[in-house]
Amino acid sequence: MNTKNVTTKDIEKMYGPLTFGGMLKAYRQGEELTQVEMAKKLKISKQSLNDIENGRKIPSIKRAIILAIKIDVIPELAVELVLQDQISREHLNLIVKVSSEQDHDEAA
Repeated sequence: MNTKNVTTKDIEKMYGPLTFGGMLKAYRQGEELTQVEMAKKLKISKQSLNDIENGRKIPSIKRAIILAIKIDVIPELAVELVLQDQISREHLNLIVKVSSEQDHDEAA
């Protein structure tokens, strides 16, 4: 799968509702990387990557941004997914939408 042409909806069809871990996994598989190769790229342990991909751990917002930047994912998406993961873990029926300050300024 070429990740350049994949949309969020495509990912959700294949993996269910998008999570931060699911986004990392979709990227990794799209780039045909093993977990070991992806972990090296992200400079984290394979076990940490496995835990994130499988939803056992949710990274902090700051760490999610750092990981997202390493794979050319916009930081706003990383923040949105991590916050949504935290909300879902608490079984709250809320949806998170994140925009940058620049997006807010342009809308005004």
